[in-house]
Amino acid sequence: MKIAITGKGGVGKTTLAGLLARLLADCGETVLAIDADPDANFGSAIGISPEQLATTMPISKMKELATQRTGAEGDGMFSLTPHVADIPDTYSIEHKGIKLLLLGTVEQGGGGCICPEHALVRTLMKHILFKKGESVIMDMEAGIEHLGRGTADSVDALITVVEPGSRSLQTARMIRELAADIGLKKTFVVASKVRNQEEKDYLRANLPDGELLGIMPLSEDVRQADMQNIAPYDLQGDIVESARDILKKLKQKLD
Repeated sequence: MKIAITGKGGVGKTTLAGLLARLLADCGETVLAIDADPDANFGSAIGISPEQLATTMPISKMKELATQRTGAEGDGMFSLTPHVADIPDTYSIEHKGIKLLLLGTVEQGGGGCICPEHALVRTLMKHILFKKGESVIMDMEAGIEHLGRGTADSVDALITVVEPGSRSLQTARMIRELAADIGLKKTFVVASKVRNQEEKDYLRANLPDGELLGIMPLSEDVRQADMQNIAPYDLQGDIVESARDILKKLKQKLD
């Protein structure tokens, strides 16, 4: 499975990404977790310690690696298809059967110019999404910047995480439209931090039929996990059961 997860900051998308990664790994899947959010927290949601996370940096910030792989010289010429096959194994952190790769984002210059770092990240994404034999969970920022027409067909599902509220649902509509523009048709919504039946009814009334994949409750476990600096999955509470149901329903929709 290749799953991209997006949504506004603070809605719980990284929590969902971490739960799905751990669930898949515990089912025996080979899992590659991609942190493509500038506010990188995917590692902590999986359960990786701050000390271990401090030993690596996002691929997009590795200027020397980008220069080496693209052959960038002072004349401004460089390869747009650098060798990247070894990068996930070489630069990832492993925890609980999950390989975490910090991707980061590339700040483009004026006019949308492509720099060596951008070429490296774009080629790496294509390699990861086309590679067979492993599940990929991507924790993205509020958009689909890392996806394009060349990779959309390899993404099994795009999940937008929302909170009960009009602004969050507007973000989901925007992302749905962007996904359609690049040919990504299997888009779903997961509701997070839902407190009561009224909020469930509001979400179901304001989302297209079949788009709502599942609901995660406002959970004390997530706050406790953050305070203890552990993964929410390790507490095995209600939030884990809701994620398990979401994964089961997703597999049914993709079969």
